[in-house]
Amino acid sequence: MIPTYLLNLLKIARGRRDLRPRLAMYFVTTQCNLNCAYCEDFGAHRNPGQTTSPGQENAKHILRVLRSGVARLWLTGGEPLLVPYLPELLDDAREKLRFREITLITNGTLLSQRLEILSRLDRLVISLDSSDPLTLTAVNISQPCAEAVIAAVRQAAALQTRHGFRLMVNAVLTPETLPGMDSLLEFCARQNILLSFSPQAFNNWPRYELLTAPEYRAFLEKALTAKTRGAPILDSRAYLRTLLEQTPYDCYPTLTPRILPDGWLVYPCLPMEKAGGEQGGRAINLLDVDTWQQAWDAAQKRYGEPPSACHSCFQQCYAEPSLMQSRPLELLAERLFYSRRVDLTTYAPG
Repeated sequence: MIPTYLLNLLKIARGRRDLRPRLAMYFVTTQCNLNCAYCEDFGAHRNPGQTTSPGQENAKHILRVLRSGVARLWLTGGEPLLVPYLPELLDDAREKLRFREITLITNGTLLSQRLEILSRLDRLVISLDSSDPLTLTAVNISQPCAEAVIAAVRQAAALQTRHGFRLMVNAVLTPETLPGMDSLLEFCARQNILLSFSPQAFNNWPRYELLTAPEYRAFLEKALTAKTRGAPILDSRAYLRTLLEQTPYDCYPTLTPRILPDGWLVYPCLPMEKAGGEQGGRAINLLDVDTWQQAWDAAQKRYGEPPSACHSCFQQCYAEPSLMQSRPLELLAERLFYSRRVDLTTYAPG
């Protein structure tokens, strides 16, 4: 059987854009217990209008449909640790469905109360924008919550070997957090944590105040140098250069499809679904089908292949897999010279 990565390369060579998924990202809930200033989709103040968890049996059905076509699973939110049956869902994903790799994204506030999930994961991604609690208050995270998250990151870092998972921290670059990124990198290096960065978005573009700040460019240049010297930076050099130079890239959003808590498949990506129109939306509900192929065929019948003209949102969750899929030499360089035992074709925090 030809690996998915090679099949996708053949599709790209033929001008196709409907690439096979490298992972599926399931939002187990859109409820959240924080109100991060930069979050455009979720947050506690939006909870009344958001989708709660769909119930354990419905969630398991959604995972079964996903597994019929996708090997790697990401669980996110909202805040997934708010879902009471998350351990059972993880057990089902690992033991019955046998996903090849399971990743959880969390804000970390509840992690110390849910440590039993760690042995069920291959990768844990915690959102942390600074190692300084006072800096986090500038992005609307209370100091007690900030201190709890930092403590949870330390705790999880110390448990990686015992439970067999890899810990990553994903940081959002904002004008408020940017000055502390060097300290965060040092913190991660001391704790044996991999660190990735992504710029704060506004209407899917990096925030204007970042793009016009000399400090932003200086940090990205520093990050490129630090990665070359062995710093635990997970972002690929291709992605960091894309951020630095703001060069458009070929985006292939079907590499990382999103599924909402109640089963709706967002095709081909969240930015196009939010924009409305005829290029994308919620094509089919996974609760109404038995296989991933049925859902995918229905989505493509309605919307066709993803458009070739995309404004390139520069968010790592879409950019990194797209860059690594379409630039095999860049991927090879990452694996030969900067390997962190992480497949960047399947790394999509966000």
